[in-house]
Amino acid sequence: MLSWALTFFVIAIVAAVLGFGGIAGTAAGIAKIFFFVFLVLFIIAAISRAMKGKSP
Repeated sequence: MLSWALTFFVIAIVAAVLGFGGIAGTAAGIAKIFFFVFLVLFIIAAISRAMKGKSP
């Protein structure tokens, strides 16, 4: 999931440099959504692992 966020972030940077504002904004928005989904899933996995008593 994090790799998808980084991919869309790179696409947004390249599109912004080339002057494609709409594409850059859309790619940045998608990257932001993927990043937050990654964070939520990571936190859920960390909490469930801590509840089971396993060490990180």
